[in-house]
Amino acid sequence: MEYPEFKGRTAIATGAASGMALLFLQKMAKEGANVVLVDVNAEAVEAAAEAIRQDGGSAIGVQADIRKYDQIEHAVNLALEKYGRIDYLMNSAGGNSQRVCKQSGGFLNASPESIEWGVDVNLKGAILFVRAVLGKMFEQNYGVIINMGSVDGVTGAMGLDYTASKCGMIGLSKGIANYGASHGVRSVCISPGPVLTRPAMANMKTLLGRAAEPREVVDLIMYVCSDKGSFITGCNYMIDGGRSCAMGNFL
Repeated sequence: MEYPEFKGRTAIATGAASGMALLFLQKMAKEGANVVLVDVNAEAVEAAAEAIRQDGGSAIGVQADIRKYDQIEHAVNLALEKYGRIDYLMNSAGGNSQRVCKQSGGFLNASPESIEWGVDVNLKGAILFVRAVLGKMFEQNYGVIINMGSVDGVTGAMGLDYTASKCGMIGLSKGIANYGASHGVRSVCISPGPVLTRPAMANMKTLLGRAAEPREVVDLIMYVCSDKGSFITGCNYMIDGGRSCAMGNFL
């Protein structure tokens, strides 16, 4: 599917040095959009942006810790200085706090610092990034904000901070949809089940008997952002191979 409407527009994504956020921006760049990659890993994000440029795309990489508003604002200002507009935001940065913070033993053994990391990166950073871009989208009378949730935000899971944060992304998307509708801004939450961005994801059960390929999730995001999805806002898209509707069978 081709999307000529993306040409000349600007997409920004967090957690963009790898995974679905990077694939989204690679696809956007192929369609002629300007792309801004934001990630806490400076070396990785610049390498990813350079690869897009080498492939003929227009891209900049920006190092930013999305827990800190001044760094978010810096990234947004760089995007506006370079491209003059921000049309699409994908809030994708996040992860399981115990895995990232190298802890084990479940929620009762989680340090307060790891719990704070989980809430700050998985939810607060997304809210702050929305705050930074929404004014410009209102000025343009156009914008689409994609918030990455998770099947765990719908079904619940043992990682309490992760589950709460991903459920919050659904509420954030609904709030943006209400707040932004009169200014031409749409928002949805995308809640994947297991996706093969990490090998361990292949072990999670789904009705379809496999994990998703990253492109299967990103193809949906591209459609929602496009003019073909122009009547879509305020909803949560489950793309989980049936995991959420069969959780009882997996317990």
